[in-house]
Amino acid sequence: MLTSKQRAMLRSLASKESAIMQIGKGGISDNLIKTVSDALEARELIKLGVLETCEYTPREAADMLAETTGADTVGVIGRKIILYRESVNHKKIELC
Repeated sequence: MLTSKQRAMLRSLASKESAIMQIGKGGISDNLIKTVSDALEARELIKLGVLETCEYTPREAADMLAETTGADTVGVIGRKIILYRESVNHKKIELC
């Protein structure tokens, strides 16, 4: 569980990044979950876009992905989702 200070720090780091994936009409499949999990292991902090054609709202998609990948939802801003999960092998971000 992230504190509000940690969330704010992660949001500021994510603001400089662009979305690395988009969730569209295909929804949240096993393949997408695996790809997101792999990206979290490599980067720790990722941003995803949720297209209008997605059957889920951005908040619902964030909650589902966070639950299935073991990540924390840093924030949902408009149609963008920010997820964080500490990496086992590629630790880059030090949380205070």
